[in-house]
Amino acid sequence: MTLAPNTDNASFTILCVDDEANILSSLRRLFRPHGYTVLTAGGGAEGLEVLAKEHVDLIISDMRMPGMDGATFLAEARTRHPDTVRLLLTGYADMDSTIAAINAGQIARYIAKPWNDQDVVLTVREALERKALEREKSRLEALTRAQNEELKNLNASLEQKVEARTAELKSAHEKLKQHFLTSIRVFSNLIELREGLISGHSRRVADLGRKLANRLGFAPAEAQDVMIAGLLHDIGKIGLPDELLGKPVSHMSGDELGVMRKHPVTGQAALMGLENLRRAGTFIRGHHERWDGQGYPDRLSGLAIPYGARVLAVANDFDGLQIGTLSPRKLKAEEAVAFIQQNRGKRYCPQVVDALIAELGAGDTAAAIGNEHTPSSLKAGMVLARDLVTRDGVMLLAADFVLDDNLIRQLRELEASEGIRLAIAIRPERK
Repeated sequence: MTLAPNTDNASFTILCVDDEANILSSLRRLFRPHGYTVLTAGGGAEGLEVLAKEHVDLIISDMRMPGMDGATFLAEARTRHPDTVRLLLTGYADMDSTIAAINAGQIARYIAKPWNDQDVVLTVREALERKALEREKSRLEALTRAQNEELKNLNASLEQKVEARTAELKSAHEKLKQHFLTSIRVFSNLIELREGLISGHSRRVADLGRKLANRLGFAPAEAQDVMIAGLLHDIGKIGLPDELLGKPVSHMSGDELGVMRKHPVTGQAALMGLENLRRAGTFIRGHHERWDGQGYPDRLSGLAIPYGARVLAVANDFDGLQIGTLSPRKLKAEEAVAFIQQNRGKRYCPQVVDALIAELGAGDTAAAIGNEHTPSSLKAGMVLARDLVTRDGVMLLAADFVLDDNLIRQLRELEASEGIRLAIAIRPERK
């Protein structure tokens, strides 16, 4: 059988080392048809010089050479070029010296003289095929490492991009949320333009409703809906006649009550087209329902009333009692709390009433609501407990505003020039 030349072998280089020129010529003729690059050296020292200059994949060395024998040469070659495949040509019958040479030089195989050409070619081909596999393995491992590093960098870059994009989306979402809430507040202010003397009522109801919802353990989204419902709970009153807007409920006739009691349904209907406000709309519809079932518009009772509506009812009535929309006269904060406590379990949900008392400091309503001052008794550093609103419904200052000397002077001038008395609710100093 004759082995066909392999054109893929052109990338392999073989170094043949022997002190006999005819052996080197034979080996060159043997491998040349198979596409290998064949280098020769006449001894071990010359072979090491070739290895220092050329890349060699496989070495075939004779065992018996003057000066440096094959065993010594291959051992040195192994030290300097450990990846090179090493084969030993030997004519010795002494197996002990051959085995010692194989061990010293970690020789892949030995070939006995005289050799069979086909066996030698096959031996070399198999050795170089293993070499090719090792080379490909090393290449693939290096490629894998490079790709893994590139993938790692891409992942890190992707994570950074995702984080940056997430931050952008979160910022955009927060802006939309703030714009949405700002729009609600503006709309609430527009509603209160018609309500005149009770301006600021919706904002106070919204603020107290949110605090009660948080105290009762509402989820953040539902607590926000309570706040929104507080801002818009009177939206259904936009279509009411002017004479009903500032009239206390206790002074309304039967027909007037019938007209006024439609506003919760009208308010919910106005918000139904906005998906984000639908739950707030249900709270608006139910904020005049009573725990005992005597409310309106659906005469719901107890737990059938939406929880947010029960919160809104307490917050709305607590403020309404103080501004005179629910009773013939304006009640003081303590009186409003007493009224709500008396109707615990009747008009109002017991849990919400308890939350109100806790929010106001276990009955210390004066500290939560503030003490009334005139401009003449104001001092710099005082904090408004409630919105300051004129008798025409114009809000001069918002709650939590810190007064300074310049602002106090302007309030005193306003009171003198307009001939009005300003009652300013100031938060008590903490002791």
